[in-house]
Amino acid sequence: MITSPQDRIAALTSTGSWGNDTLHGLLAKHAEQHPERLAVKDQPNREQLTGDQPRSLSWGELKNASDNLARQLHELGVSEDDRVIIQLPNISELLVSYYAISSLGAIASPVPVQYGRHEIQHMAAELDAGAMITIERFRDDQLEDDARTSLPDGKVLVFDKELQLNTAAGEPFSSGVEDDANKILTICWTSGTTGTPKGVPRSHNMWLASGRCTVSAGDYRADDRLLCPFPMVNMSALGGFVFPSANIGCSLVLHHPLDPPLFLQQTQDERINFTITPPALLNQLAKAPDMWNQYDFTSLRRIGSGSAPLSPAMIDTFASQYGIEIVNIFGSNEGIALYSAPEEAPDPEVRATMFARPHSDILAIKVADPETGEERTSVGESGELLVSGPTVIDGYFNHDNIDVFTVDGYFRTGDMVEICGENANFYKIIGRCKDIINRGGMKISPVELDIALEAHPDIMEAAVCAYPDERLGEKICACLVMKPDAELLSMASLQQYLLGMGLAKFKLPERIEALDALPRNPLGKVQRFLLQERFSV
Repeated sequence: MITSPQDRIAALTSTGSWGNDTLHGLLAKHAEQHPERLAVKDQPNREQLTGDQPRSLSWGELKNASDNLARQLHELGVSEDDRVIIQLPNISELLVSYYAISSLGAIASPVPVQYGRHEIQHMAAELDAGAMITIERFRDDQLEDDARTSLPDGKVLVFDKELQLNTAAGEPFSSGVEDDANKILTICWTSGTTGTPKGVPRSHNMWLASGRCTVSAGDYRADDRLLCPFPMVNMSALGGFVFPSANIGCSLVLHHPLDPPLFLQQTQDERINFTITPPALLNQLAKAPDMWNQYDFTSLRRIGSGSAPLSPAMIDTFASQYGIEIVNIFGSNEGIALYSAPEEAPDPEVRATMFARPHSDILAIKVADPETGEERTSVGESGELLVSGPTVIDGYFNHDNIDVFTVDGYFRTGDMVEICGENANFYKIIGRCKDIINRGGMKISPVELDIALEAHPDIMEAAVCAYPDERLGEKICACLVMKPDAELLSMASLQQYLLGMGLAKFKLPERIEALDALPRNPLGKVQRFLLQERFSV
């Protein structure tokens, strides 16, 4: 499947922004050039998470494992352009699956392990997915059971049952499918205001362009070791770790879910050079030099962070006292790729909240009034962030995309920014045009929860809104108008009701407010921003 029109392919190829490299082609190159170098290493606590011993794979072993898995998938009927859902935690099998699916010319659609049958069934229907790759369990979550319930007519392929990870050398696998870097490699998922997740198709070229941005921001080097603590299912980890690693052949060390003591221990023991860390952990470490000094972090050069404004004091502390530079990163599945590194923003006050205008060959940017489309260009003006370039998608999967792009082809991000800097060369994120809730990096559509809550027999009206949380950035408040004579739901009963509908745990409200009526505009639409203002304390 190719979504890019030929004129876009020709234009980006002529500038060198896009090329002929594929994910599996780069694997073959690294396996040939440095077969003994570490490619991927599992977290040391893997047995507690999945019941399996941790693995380490060199680039040569990763190539063998990819060939062997691709051969198994091919024999099980997976072929070119087939859409394969993957629900795996951060383990070596996940990386092997990406490379194997790439070599088949199929399309990988990764989903977080937190997703339950409600989300999987929706995605399987949207994709017309014929197969799903998973494992038996992750902690106490029975991933295999949910998969078999969600895809009763599809192929559910479970590692150590239908599939085996085999690193033995054999004949290189060839599917006979013609390589094309413009083919769609993944369909990741994002939430929109319609209340259901949308598929985000990305080609090899789009991903590798994103990977090059991160290589630049993180100052990655070929012999680096990167510690990946975020799930490898969307931009933060795929664009931040998987595709940079494929670009330059460095090593991935895996971690997840975030366990701060183990994360710090791995950073020391694995001689990590770069990692990405939530702002809350960085703030905690900046205030606790004794904790930091327990470890030897002499290999560590930079740490990336984002998803919320950073603390200038934290950035200054890391640079002046710990000798570590912090990089502020802002990205999305659709292809936003902004960062603020010490080269562009040496001042911690600037780097904490602003992002430098990228080079035009990476990303072209406009700022426009979200209603009128009038462009904003002066310092102090604000508007919707519009982006175009080699990292940006062609549109959402199975979607009309009418309002997704401007008439001149820029992607409408839905993010409000302010133009900053003496030469209008910085952007500050000031809010969202849409109402998506960002809970610890997991994007949640409030409309989906509104609909689920209003199906409850005792609830007359419902709307959720975000309220601030120091650790996660945002949590969810359920604003409820109960039916006459009905008692307000307890938190336990509300959460159990939503879990019973099959919603993922991370979508559960953690606060309830009772209202006599929801605030609405003259057209009857709920004014969610008024709820958020009221309950943001």
